Amino acid sequence: MRAFVLVRTKPGTSEEVVKSRRIKGVKIANSVLGRVDVILVIEAYTLEEIRNILYEMVEKNPNVVRTETLISITPEAEEE
Repeated sequence: MRAFVLVRTKPGTSEEVVKSRRIKGVKIANSVLGRVDVILVIEAYTLEEIRNILYEMVEKNPNVVRTETLISITPEAEEE
């Protein structure tokens, strides 16, 4: 499974969330300009694993103001 997480942080704190990319399952964590401050790409086998990663990375961070999680419904491409 793959989830795209859009994160809004308190001003000047987006890099704290990006540094959390060391958590297993987080494939990409980038600061961005626009409506959100950080975009995360998380890969896991189950929704429960995604929830646990989000808890560790986002919900425990006091600088996170708002999140939106988008779960991919496209099957993963098979490796050739």
